[in-house]
Amino acid sequence: MAAHLSVIGSGFAAITALRELRRRNPEAQITLIAPRAEFVFLPSLIWIPSGQRRPEDLVVPLDNFLRRLRIELHLAAATGLKDGGRTVLTSNGEVGNDGLIIASGGRFIKKLPGIEHAITPCEGIAAATTIRDRLAAMPGGTIAVGFGGNPNEPSAMRGGPMFEFLFGIDTLLRQQGRREQFRLVFFNPAAEPGKRLGARAVGSLLREMQRRGIDTYLGHKLKGFTAGSVQTEGGDFAADLILFMPGMTGNAWFDDTELPRSPGGLVQADEFCRVPGFERVYVAGDSGSFPGPDWMPKQAHMADLQARAAAANLAGELRGEPAQARFKVELMCVVDSLNKGMLVWRTPTRSLVLPSCRLWHWAKRFFEHWYLRQLR
Repeated sequence: MAAHLSVIGSGFAAITALRELRRRNPEAQITLIAPRAEFVFLPSLIWIPSGQRRPEDLVVPLDNFLRRLRIELHLAAATGLKDGGRTVLTSNGEVGNDGLIIASGGRFIKKLPGIEHAITPCEGIAAATTIRDRLAAMPGGTIAVGFGGNPNEPSAMRGGPMFEFLFGIDTLLRQQGRREQFRLVFFNPAAEPGKRLGARAVGSLLREMQRRGIDTYLGHKLKGFTAGSVQTEGGDFAADLILFMPGMTGNAWFDDTELPRSPGGLVQADEFCRVPGFERVYVAGDSGSFPGPDWMPKQAHMADLQARAAAANLAGELRGEPAQARFKVELMCVVDSLNKGMLVWRTPTRSLVLPSCRLWHWAKRFFEHWYLRQLR
């Protein structure tokens, strides 16, 4: 009988896992478990405030994609597991499986007092459009942009987009002839923000801030926010608009399972993306805590690499083969500023930073077009 495989989630890791599972298991019954039958291209949220992208440009219904790959859709949110992972509990009943890949993303840690006064850009379309509308309505003032981490999970942070929002807002205000009416402040509890991108990248980013006249407030632990300020142990500063990306932890539904968890709350995985103690259960992307260097990123590219390994090993396990596919550890991103971009590439043995230029901006736009075209 054909195997029944399930994937939880609808982001980058889930999409790649579905493709790989179908390629490796032509006859399998594959089910996607997700609360919405759509994919949101999160990396391009940075272009919504400027109007370079509209919300509808970045949201793709998955109907055609699922039809082409002969994948069934179970429209529901995961709520738990039972039978050692062989049954997924959802808000719309139970789904059985012979193999499972968890790719349901992560959850931002919203514990700082007053964090409701800050906008978390990567929460989705609504956050990006709020930034767009707030910027358009502001005659001037102070815009504060920063990010934090998970103290128990060094890799569970997403700082790259915040540099992009910072530089993108600066570029937008200059294009509008309004930059002189605004003060831009970048804040971070680390003295060297973005260090996970590599030492050369940190220097390049800080020099770019200085060149653009962006103030920095670094090395002070965050205490919280108010409607008009950022509060730190080194003192407070006024802010009329606050963009803040907290550290990440695991989904709330993980708490209702026996899945092994990392100190930071993510699902523990080995080098093959297997969940220890669970037969034919794998994890990929932001949901998982993986062995590797502390700079290993939480980004779409890394999620794709982990999903490919998870799908390959699950397919092999179904054939009785030992796990062999290890994911490649690689950080690759373009720090975009609306009209230019800086390429950052890092592996365990190499680190490369290429200066900001128009080529990398257009490369980022081309990748978006190529990726979304495959889903439509």
